[in-house]
Amino acid sequence: MRTLILVIVLTPGVLAQTGPASSIDAARELYASADYRGALEMLDRLAAADSTRPERPSIDLYRAFCLIALERAGEADEAIVAMITRDPLYRPADAEVPPRLRPVFSEKRRVVLPGVIQTRYERAKSAYEKSDYKAAADGFSQVLSALSDPEIAREASRPPLADLRVLSIGFKDLAVRAMTPAPEPTPAPPSPAATAASRVDAPKPVRIFDSNDLDVVPPVTVKQDLPRVQRPVLVERTGVLFIVIDERGGVESAIITEPLDRTYDSMVLAAARTWTYQPATRNGAPVKYRKRIQLTLPRQTN
Repeated sequence: MRTLILVIVLTPGVLAQTGPASSIDAARELYASADYRGALEMLDRLAAADSTRPERPSIDLYRAFCLIALERAGEADEAIVAMITRDPLYRPADAEVPPRLRPVFSEKRRVVLPGVIQTRYERAKSAYEKSDYKAAADGFSQVLSALSDPEIAREASRPPLADLRVLSIGFKDLAVRAMTPAPEPTPAPPSPAATAASRVDAPKPVRIFDSNDLDVVPPVTVKQDLPRVQRPVLVERTGVLFIVIDERGGVESAIITEPLDRTYDSMVLAAARTWTYQPATRNGAPVKYRKRIQLTLPRQTN
């Protein structure tokens, strides 16, 4: 009896299909082999699959590396800003960041952190005003930790951040005290009906999406008029504005992370409050969205 031996030859295409499953380690290997597009596609899939996964900081970090390597500077800038906004206390280890890119991350943290800190302070203060003392104490602790970042030591030593440090210490102390009140006589247990009537569900924080969320349809501009420059500009300048567009298409907040000119920056922030958009959507429902806008002041002498 003859035995038929079947030999299967795997072509490169088949090998690619049977390669390693998507993981941060596999993406790192693709990046190390200079396959930046392949690494970015894998990282995008990982980010879209589960935005809360514990390795999200590493996913965001290597997405930024790939975008820089592919010379997609604007998207890389958005990715780094989103990382810092999501977790201002996260600092990648020096061993993870190529030496030539370390100044990029340090400079972006120096520019973005002050605005993020002010936002975190407002959230903590809002929690305190709602008597959510645990969230308030945690929030003020995060603010104080971020203010201790050596990369913003100069900014943290003067207003408005220096003032926020004093206020955060005070409010944190009050929140901690409020969580440990003096013992009181134990009241009679309320009736089931009274308990049900007084129960209030804690509101869930509203998530803000951005260009890193691949399952979100970005907002469409309806009105986005920039103010005219009222004085000569001797050298062309560029800056970056981030706005949060709410579920109705209005601008909820605006912050300039790379200033142009103090007077013109104030005009832009005032104008941004009047802009309107068709809101971003996720699964057909309107959502909040953080949009990055690059600003340019062209040279003009009259």
